[in-house]
Amino acid sequence: MTNKPLIIAIDGYSSCGKSTFAKAIAHWLHYIHIDSGAMYRAVTLFALQNGLYKNGKLDAGKLISLLPEITIVFKKNPRTGNTETWLNGKNVEKEIRSIEVSNHVSEVSKIPQVREHLVNLQRRLAGRKGVVMEGRDIGTVVFPHADIKIFMTASPQVRAMRRYKEMLEKKEHSTYEEVLKNVIERDRIDSEREVSPLRQAKDALVLNNSKMTVEEQMNWIKGIIRKKLAEQNDKENAD
Repeated sequence: MTNKPLIIAIDGYSSCGKSTFAKAIAHWLHYIHIDSGAMYRAVTLFALQNGLYKNGKLDAGKLISLLPEITIVFKKNPRTGNTETWLNGKNVEKEIRSIEVSNHVSEVSKIPQVREHLVNLQRRLAGRKGVVMEGRDIGTVVFPHADIKIFMTASPQVRAMRRYKEMLEKKEHSTYEEVLKNVIERDRIDSEREVSPLRQAKDALVLNNSKMTVEEQMNWIKGIIRKKLAEQNDKENAD
């Protein structure tokens, strides 16, 4: 496609399949894929690895002071073709998906200074290129003028089972009940936090994929993207 590159923002609840969906779109369009949630997970992993939790409580002030020391980049794995998260020069894609990180990431992501730091980084990573970015506040805060905004949702039970099966495949130890509890708690924290709470942008299209395959989701989004590109062409021709 030769059209002006689009910015596609995908927001929604945890374990909705945003990453799989965003990666598939980026692959189809040959765009950059940025998982903003992975960035918050990387900061959370950094906090855990550096002893910033004392008696289960996060030393937010210390974390804020160490933000300049945190480097997060995304690299494509030549073997799998997937984009992976690197924290301070180390591939941490597996570590950031652990249940321990999942249990702490909402606490880290609600810190205003952390969000400001990562939003600025997300905008720099995107640049002026075509990008598919996923997260909780992409269409409302990071790219409020995105060309296409999608808000993904599914029932907590469906999302928990997807996450649980994914963890089993990776031989990560947890129970379905633990994962469901984590999903419900993250929904509450993400929706109630004061800074950039999870919410649907007014102009976002809702995708409830509780009973949809990835192929069905892709057919849906391809129609939307083709329509947007056609509108873009019509506007350019009119000008």
